[in-house]
Amino acid sequence: MSVVKINVLTVPAEQREVLEKRFASRAGTVDSSDGFEWFELLRPVEGTEQYLVYTRWRDEESFQAWMEGPMKAAHQQGGDGGGERPKPAASGSTLWSFEVVQQAGPKQG
Repeated sequence: MSVVKINVLTVPAEQREVLEKRFASRAGTVDSSDGFEWFELLRPVEGTEQYLVYTRWRDEESFQAWMEGPMKAAHQQGGDGGGERPKPAASGSTLWSFEVVQQAGPKQG
């Protein structure tokens, strides 16, 4: 059964655009990872500074392989031109883990 990882990022209002641009610039980097099933970046609408980064994986091993490989490499790279690593846009991060026990999609007409 698939696993879901939700990274809860606390992002001050003045850093929202920075965070979204960083994710946009990395669009597609997770798509080809073995076991990857889905990604969504969820922007808060009201009452919170917390963005949710939703990813779904075939299994825990696939997620861990991505964390130790492509994700780690992407976060260790410096800024444009190989300069200093940019300051994080988020002021805090928590990772939630879930197993998918039940799912549904739209009925095909």
